[in-house]
Amino acid sequence: MLFQELYGIGARRIGVLSLPPAGCLPSQRTIKGGTNRDCFAPANRLASLANTKIQSEIRSLRSNLPDAKMVFLDIYYPLMNIIQHPARYGFTYANVGCCGTGKIEVSVLCNDFDDPRTCKDAKEYVFWDSYHPTEATYRLLVSRLLDKYGHEFY
Repeated sequence: MLFQELYGIGARRIGVLSLPPAGCLPSQRTIKGGTNRDCFAPANRLASLANTKIQSEIRSLRSNLPDAKMVFLDIYYPLMNIIQHPARYGFTYANVGCCGTGKIEVSVLCNDFDDPRTCKDAKEYVFWDSYHPTEATYRLLVSRLLDKYGHEFY
């Protein structure tokens, strides 16, 4: 329904981000990853399944919304590659966030009054907190998305 509403008010170029490899987020490693804090495979399988369904829905919407350029933007696999090979991208840490202990803190728990253990250089980390990537990670992802999908909007 949301896409039809956007189309109705004039949107013609719509990008839809995939779900990330949710089981590899630091919070999920902490909660479900066991003593080794491994990626939680069931969450990754669910995210992958949801992404398949999102892609299918986008294909259906394209046929029903003339002149729309709806593009599925896959961040699952590029982010997974960064997580699995952090050094290749200039990162040191991929299984914890920069904020606090890096294992469970998120959002408002990462602020100016934060834990003194918060890292000194977020560029070494794939994740800022236990859920959100750092600015450096986003820069990599956006660059890849633009290179791979940018032409599909025109």
